Amino acid sequence: MKYFLALLIVILVSASLVFLKSEEHASDEPITGLPWQIDNLPNGNTRVFGITLEQTTLGEAIELLGDDMDLAIIAAPGEAGSLEVYYSHYSAGPITGKLILVVDIAPDVLLTLRERAFHDGGTRRYHLHPDDLPVAYRAPVSIITFLPSFNLDEDIVQDRFGTPAEVIQANEQQKHLLYPDKGLDLILNADSKELLQYLHPHAFNAHRLQLQRESDAGE
Repeated sequence: MKYFLALLIVILVSASLVFLKSEEHASDEPITGLPWQIDNLPNGNTRVFGITLEQTTLGEAIELLGDDMDLAIIAAPGEAGSLEVYYSHYSAGPITGKLILVVDIAPDVLLTLRERAFHDGGTRRYHLHPDDLPVAYRAPVSIITFLPSFNLDEDIVQDRFGTPAEVIQANEQQKHLLYPDKGLDLILNADSKELLQYLHPHAFNAHRLQLQRESDAGE
């Protein structure tokens, strides 16, 4: 009996050590898909959240991020709108938030999709006809917007993203921290959540000029 108990203890201790080692090994695996992990690719493209802007198709992005999302054309009355995918719960390790993908699709094609889409009453959302989903899935993702669930401040930004190339003060409550080489516009809000917008670097100058015009107009 004593021999049996001793053997049982040895087995339990050995099993615990194996479990702890496996847990330690799992924790050592690098976390990917974090907001500051922006890859500058040799061809000039950028990749973030596993998506290469203006290259990864919507279908490929959904395979990567999962299908727990809402796909719709977002448009106010009189506007052409944009085709967007909304993930209400995105997570990469400890980082959580909301993720929005804007799809690059020709205006005439978007208009056709909208004419066949289902309109949610008084909302601005037009859900695509099932027959039109293959067209949407073949189009590339052009813009990514991430709304983190945690608050950012300039110290965190400096630590994770580095020093911005330029800061544009939109108003007293909001400023844009610009990283043109990364295609990142990091928006700090004093009275609301922060917002990170990722664009292809070649589209960033036009984006910056628009921000500057809006800032000048508000002065």
